[in-house]
Amino acid sequence: MSGPRQQNRKDPVFGSAPERGAEPPRGRVARSGAVKRTGGGGSKPPQRGKKQPSKERRSKKKRGFFGFLFYWSFVLMLWGAIGLGGLAIYFASEFPDFTELEIPVRSPNVQLLARDGTLIANRGETGGETVRLEQLPPYLPQAVIAIEDRRFYSHFGIDVPGIARAMVANFRAGRVVQGGSSITQQLAKNLYLGPERDWRRKLKEVPIAIWLEYKFSKEEIMEMYLNRVYLGGGATGVDAAARTYYQKSARYLTLAESAVIAGLLKAPSRLAPNRNPEAAQERAKLVLAAMEEVGYITSSEREFAIANPASATSRHLAGAENYVADWLFDRVKGFLGTIDQDVVVQTTIDSRLQKLAEAALREGLDRDGGTYGVTQGAVVSIDPTGAVRALVGGRDYGESQFNRATDARRQPGSAFKPFVYLAAMELGLTPETVRIDGPVLINGWEPQNYNKKFRGPVTLEQALSLSLNTVAARLGDEVGIDAVAEVANRLGINSALQRIPSLALGTSEVTPLEMTSAYVPFANGGYSVIEHAIERITTASGEVLYERQPSGNLPVIAPFALGLMNSMMQTTLVSGTATKARLDNRPAGGKTGTSQDFRDAWFIGYTANLVTGIWLGNDDNSPTKRASGGNLPAVIWHDYMMPAHEGIPATALIGASESREILAQTQASELHPFARSADQIAAQPKRRRSDDRNFLQRLFGG
Repeated sequence: MSGPRQQNRKDPVFGSAPERGAEPPRGRVARSGAVKRTGGGGSKPPQRGKKQPSKERRSKKKRGFFGFLFYWSFVLMLWGAIGLGGLAIYFASEFPDFTELEIPVRSPNVQLLARDGTLIANRGETGGETVRLEQLPPYLPQAVIAIEDRRFYSHFGIDVPGIARAMVANFRAGRVVQGGSSITQQLAKNLYLGPERDWRRKLKEVPIAIWLEYKFSKEEIMEMYLNRVYLGGGATGVDAAARTYYQKSARYLTLAESAVIAGLLKAPSRLAPNRNPEAAQERAKLVLAAMEEVGYITSSEREFAIANPASATSRHLAGAENYVADWLFDRVKGFLGTIDQDVVVQTTIDSRLQKLAEAALREGLDRDGGTYGVTQGAVVSIDPTGAVRALVGGRDYGESQFNRATDARRQPGSAFKPFVYLAAMELGLTPETVRIDGPVLINGWEPQNYNKKFRGPVTLEQALSLSLNTVAARLGDEVGIDAVAEVANRLGINSALQRIPSLALGTSEVTPLEMTSAYVPFANGGYSVIEHAIERITTASGEVLYERQPSGNLPVIAPFALGLMNSMMQTTLVSGTATKARLDNRPAGGKTGTSQDFRDAWFIGYTANLVTGIWLGNDDNSPTKRASGGNLPAVIWHDYMMPAHEGIPATALIGASESREILAQTQASELHPFARSADQIAAQPKRRRSDDRNFLQRLFGG
């Protein structure tokens, strides 16, 4: 087809443009738009459809590729630099100011010592004291270095080969199986960073670890690390771990024990030797092998340590000394307020008596607790000066940390009656005074005896030793409940007392500690005491922060009345309700107590050397299986007091025999109101009370 469009057609031109009017090159235009050249020269005509780029074209393409690569490389580098700069700015904002960075103060430890200097327990967040590196056996830090950071003494805070090795191992395993942190990095984490395990914390560790290496010597870094690393069981630092697992200071750890503690660094809870001894021992073997490989120990030392493995104990979780430690720690905080440094507390606790008291309570409950339906108990032992020598707050501290000796408020029952009888003695009654054991009704209240029976006329000595409720109720009404409460307060009962008739039978709640303390005047000659357990508090360097000053003990019982009370309460052990508590060839007095429905069983007794109270019952206040003060509590008291007095000469109770002799002489002379009959005293109690007290003061110096 022809037409104007064909006539005006222009073929494309490649290369340099031809001169105007020049004839275009001959040939046919390929479909691709390239010119097909023909002609001589013997050259082979190009194949149809293929390009033949010139050297110039290839050079241009090569320059274009490298330009492209250079451009985008530059862009990526620029953005990478911006990103790294942003990260640097971000982390720099979170890093501490190294010019002002200081080592945080280690949480203070409170070291509680018995009167003989032995350790009762440590209290505080760490659970152990700060120890110097030179105080430790050399194989303890060596064990840590061998298993945690062999290049500790050669690197600058970062163990680069160790990190590389850990990365390879973790990559091969597909998970984290090794850590590459040096000891210095771990210290940096403990001092300034949290427990998170991510790349952010790792990046922060590096500059802090380098700063620590610059600031401190290797020995100082190791000492800080060993005193601050967490080792399970609530123990922070090697001393706390040694006391937690082996009941000793870190100063005295053996090679086998040191290997176990070094092994804890991998997994403190999972490898705790008192919970998983097999895993702990397997880990210790790896530590010992590492120590031998490094050259810290010989093969024979390694074999000996494996053949004689460390034996951990869990006593620290259940030992009764923890009840004492908790109680004392609260008192230390009361004395010092804020505790901002390690302190040493010298106490009055007798470590031998503490162990005896714990053993007596535990064995008694294990043996007879099921028979009497009793699950818990408490023991308090105080000397005549008011110093607490032993205190057990429960059967097992590991099962329950509630301190029943100091915090349980229970009805004392008949153990409260001595305050009633003392009020009567102070008003002129005597052990020979007769009262009727029979039905009694006081303001609608009708008390009953333990056995629901009545004996008729009895002496007050018989009534107290046999714990007759009707006579105690009559006496309380006779002398006045206010007078009974005043006597109890005067001797040391601080709990609120309900001024109701049943107070005479011990219906107001008290603690075992205050009940035992209130019996101390019977043992020490009638003087008030302030029960105490802390003698002195010092800093670790010996600076005295607190020292107890002797208190001026005031007389709270008239001497003659004291002698009469001691005589009557001695009879309680000889022929009354507490015969099971009787001590061989040693004078002792005391009183049993049983609350309503047999919910509480007490025995509080004393010699001239020691006053001890026993309480038994159930935490939920449920009734026991007829446990009374005269059975299991009396037995436990006896089992404790017999060994407690070994080597101590027997001493008579103050005034017991003398008061009886004086009473017999004065009664014969009929010169004093003690000779009055029961009817006379009952008829005129109020009129004669002041006369009776004046008579006692004149005749006996009360």
